[in-house]
Amino acid sequence: MESIKTKAYGAKGSIRSSLGPMEIERFPAKADEVHIDILYCGVCHSDLHQVKNDWHNTVYPCVPGHEIVGRVTEVGSSVTKFKAGDIVGVGCMINSCGQCQPCQHGEENYCQGPVSWTATYNGYMKPDGSGYNTFGGYSTNITVKESFVLRIPDKLDIKAAAPILCAGITTYSPLRHWKVKPGDSVAVAGLGGLGHMAVQLAKAMGAQVAVLTTSQDKREAAEALGAHQVIITTDSKAMKQNELMFDLILATIPDEFEVNEYVSLLKLNGTVVTVGLLGSYKKPLDNMEMAKSRRSVAGSIIGGIAETQEVLDFCADHNILPEVEMIRMQDINKAFDKMMDKEVRFRYVIDMQSLKEEEV
Repeated sequence: MESIKTKAYGAKGSIRSSLGPMEIERFPAKADEVHIDILYCGVCHSDLHQVKNDWHNTVYPCVPGHEIVGRVTEVGSSVTKFKAGDIVGVGCMINSCGQCQPCQHGEENYCQGPVSWTATYNGYMKPDGSGYNTFGGYSTNITVKESFVLRIPDKLDIKAAAPILCAGITTYSPLRHWKVKPGDSVAVAGLGGLGHMAVQLAKAMGAQVAVLTTSQDKREAAEALGAHQVIITTDSKAMKQNELMFDLILATIPDEFEVNEYVSLLKLNGTVVTVGLLGSYKKPLDNMEMAKSRRSVAGSIIGGIAETQEVLDFCADHNILPEVEMIRMQDINKAFDKMMDKEVRFRYVIDMQSLKEEEV
């Protein structure tokens, strides 16, 4: 099968952490696949971590991007859900074993197959030694199995919808799993790409929503998103006043943090769910605080394909959209710098037309 030469932006090696233009190979759609012209791609904080090999698992060359919105240009002979011209999305996964219990129950994100699920970029979640790699949405097109392609509802603005495919599902999934309902008290720790989606989603589910932040500057933004309360975590008096207040705390902070200061804010049987950090907390858990109110600290990672479609539809039904700033592909390294300095509100989205027009 003849390959398709494709423009992309990626990092070529661990010594060079910045991204630059490169050419990769894609392939026409097989029987069960969909070929997509990429229109927009969100910029996730994990893109930055992966490019810089912060998790010590990066496969180079690395072409990031797992918040993809595009237009179908070709479908395979057995594809039934999509046709040429459809606006679709691709999130963090493009395959899984399909046979294990989680996969059979629509939780491909917890695939227990030999190499777990296949990431949209950077290959298998559990490297198998084959050197297998995948290239993501910082490119002009992509070919994906039909079963891992999402329908973008007509009500959603496609220029802003891309972050729902990661930031949206990453916060929606734990809200659903821990059965957030009207009247529940939910706190969101951190108000970035994940946090600003969590606030909107939890409020739409009927919860009373608080934002936990170190920055007084985030108060106005949090309230504009629908937060009922803003708690400055460096204010010891405010933290003390809010002990035993929350059923659920979503910790969206992407770097190591002190989790114990949030545990005391939980009610009896309350849970802190960490969705932003893939690593250790600053200090070990204090089990005294855990045990005396039967609290839990848990983790969650993205969501299954069916649940991702569910959050897209939920956002369409409740008029929820990420707040985004559109950038050109050529400005990605500047965008990474601003992300590191916490200067983005709240998600960058790349207009892929800028890459299509670039001279190679």
